[in-house]
Amino acid sequence: MRLPKLVVTLFITSVLAACSSQPLIKSSIGEITQVGKASFYADKYHGRTTANGERFSQQAATAAHLEFDFGTKVVVTNLANNKSVIVRINDRGPYVRGRIIDLSKSMFKKIADPKVGVGMTPTVKLNALIPA
Repeated sequence: MRLPKLVVTLFITSVLAACSSQPLIKSSIGEITQVGKASFYADKYHGRTTANGERFSQQAATAAHLEFDFGTKVVVTNLANNKSVIVRINDRGPYVRGRIIDLSKSMFKKIADPKVGVGMTPTVKLNALIPA
């Protein structure tokens, strides 16, 4: 009975490892950054429960990240146009290789055009705001 649990655990671990893209980089002064692709939630997730128990809203300044703690505020900067937003992490994801953050649609619209298509997701830089 233990072998199937081990197989499932190893499978899930390998899937999550494959989903991760760029590593988090911590500077000597404690700043945490990451560079990769951003995406936004599909409309079908509006009103659903997020991983921290909140109801998801496409209008909220929130996002999903695989590693940042819930409640972490993150500056998301589109490297192509230098537009930025500040979001709070309240969910886990994205689970698509190469993507590092899923934004609510309203936050995504502030830094990029949501009509560009899946293959043209913007490259962004994340800076975690660490409380002093």
